[in-house]
Amino acid sequence: MEKPRLSFWQIWNMSFGFLGIQFGWTLQMNNMSAVYEYLGAQPSQIPILWLAAPLTGLLVQPVIGHWSDNTWGPLGRRRPFFLAGALLSSCALVLMPQSAALWMAAGLLWILDASINISMEPFRAFVADMLPDDQRARGFTMQSFFIGIGSVAASSLPLLLRSLIPPAGAAAGRAIPEIVRVSFWIGAAAFLSAVLWTIFTTKEYPPSPQERERLRHAKRFDFGEITHAIANMPGTMRQLAVVQFLTWLGLFCMFLFFAVAVAHNVFGARSTQETAYTEGVIWAGYCSGVYNTVCFLVAPLLPSIASRLGKRTTHSLCLLAGALGLLSVAIIQDKWLLFLPMVGVGVAWASILSMPYSILAAAIPSNKMGIYMGIFNFFIVIPEILSSLVFGWIMANLLGNDRMKAVIVGGVCFILAAIFMQRVREVTVVDESLAPVPLSEPSAA
Repeated sequence: MEKPRLSFWQIWNMSFGFLGIQFGWTLQMNNMSAVYEYLGAQPSQIPILWLAAPLTGLLVQPVIGHWSDNTWGPLGRRRPFFLAGALLSSCALVLMPQSAALWMAAGLLWILDASINISMEPFRAFVADMLPDDQRARGFTMQSFFIGIGSVAASSLPLLLRSLIPPAGAAAGRAIPEIVRVSFWIGAAAFLSAVLWTIFTTKEYPPSPQERERLRHAKRFDFGEITHAIANMPGTMRQLAVVQFLTWLGLFCMFLFFAVAVAHNVFGARSTQETAYTEGVIWAGYCSGVYNTVCFLVAPLLPSIASRLGKRTTHSLCLLAGALGLLSVAIIQDKWLLFLPMVGVGVAWASILSMPYSILAAAIPSNKMGIYMGIFNFFIVIPEILSSLVFGWIMANLLGNDRMKAVIVGGVCFILAAIFMQRVREVTVVDESLAPVPLSEPSAA
């Protein structure tokens, strides 16, 4: 089927739901380590407490991708999954700050992360479904734009609430401060509202008669096909997998430890009961707001930059900017100067959310877009699993429980990812039944 070119506002509407998804995801990433510490977790315990999130992603993403590839109903192919994920995520966000014990918070994180994945993974395939090849980069960067806005809004929320709810340690009888609890509840409303906007403003293309016949006989859960798809990943996808693995290993070092590193190393907090700890976590949220502001400012520029330098080189340079930002955090003691490294992190974040997916979308068949997008996310969740299983030991035995050193490790991972990006081969799909044809050869290793 020849897909029509969509207008700016059509691409805007189809991507708007990502604002809500990212709002909820940012609240999770910015606050869960602190929530665990509020509930009594030690630094070496935090990575293992995050294990629920990547395990759900590893299980949910390819199944949801395959299921959405083989679904058609009143809401279409992908939109039923947007809605189901949004409803479940909103419920989890409401309940999370009510946690009174570590096991409860970890269990709700499991539910929340699985629910976010139910919405997020089909959104990636949605861009490839709806846009012709020459508009896909613009579609993925529009998602990056909304990811940036959603993250800025979530990160800035404590600042907006300060006049109503002064920051303080946890109140008597409650493990988690009021300002954190209200932030999660607002996030639940934002998540559901933004996803509903996309559902009601964007219609999916109906399947052809031949496609309807295929869907009638397709299996909703076919683990054999998932296994076959993993074993037969296109070469470009395998090369991108290495880059994704290293990139997200670095990101999880930042996500897990940046907020608590700022609270302890910059604000000087010695316990979670001090106001300085809550102030530090809130300030780290402002830093997240800075790099996400940079993300949505830079994202619209990336397609034109990539058209001149190539997607591969553009992504490598952006990753190096992020590495410089993370490495420089370690020498900063003034809270205001923490905003400067976030510029580099924001440039990297904008590219991470768009360039790899734009390259990947050209290398995989359209009728397997969902399953391959789900499999590609393995290389986001596998490094998180490794971080959860191994990084606690590393923190306790190699890094001396110094949270800032974990952030430095993240910067080193970004540098390695930038190097391996130069080995990725960009391709174009000439025919759905044929292997992708190289556009350019990878540079020398």
